[in-house]
Amino acid sequence: MSRYLTQLDDELCWFPDPKHALEEPNGLLAIGGDLSPTRLLAAYHKGIFPWNEPHQPTLWWSPDPRGVIRPEQLHIGRTLQKVMRRTSFDISVNRAFNEVITACAAPRRTADETWISRPMLEAYQQLHRLGHAHSIEIWQEGRLQAGLYGLSIGRLFCGESMFSHIDNGAKLAMVALCRHFARHGGELVDCQMQNPFLATLGIEEWPRARFLKALAVLGQQTLAATCWHKGEISL
Repeated sequence: MSRYLTQLDDELCWFPDPKHALEEPNGLLAIGGDLSPTRLLAAYHKGIFPWNEPHQPTLWWSPDPRGVIRPEQLHIGRTLQKVMRRTSFDISVNRAFNEVITACAAPRRTADETWISRPMLEAYQQLHRLGHAHSIEIWQEGRLQAGLYGLSIGRLFCGESMFSHIDNGAKLAMVALCRHFARHGGELVDCQMQNPFLATLGIEEWPRARFLKALAVLGQQTLAATCWHKGEISL
């Protein structure tokens, strides 16, 4: 394992092998470089993603273990089941990507800043226009109340961030993603790292090597073309 971070060259969309990522902080692999679509796609295809505070240079990560969920194993608790039965929602895909990522970038009540800086936001908006980044939206009475976004890499979806203005909204967005993705041939959702919220949904922790092996296979497979067509979807 390398003891030092790799400084990326703005002219080359190259990344070191994730096995060289630091153990502390977990998964930190490289620093610098731009957020061009070419670089971002190269990173995701190698199991690497960017994350940094607004005042930091771009940091690139590949943690070990990796938080993942197989769509059919998503856990839906009793409270969420009741919400799904008793509350009326409209659910869509790619209908409001810019609004979703903007809501995800809004400062949380517990923090003054967000990790989704303006350059980061614009980079993923460009990936969306190119057909790589996608969103799931939860609506009530015509208002966007929750959602998530991420990248589709073949039959693997790399989740990036989510937001909710209503109770259980983020969980509902995950249910919508997993069911919609699975119906179109999706096999695995990358959640990056485990946390208490994700644990309630049944997220597993895989060794990085296992995740990268799955990514190498699923990333080369084809998802049904209609998966990311803009419009309403059902649970």
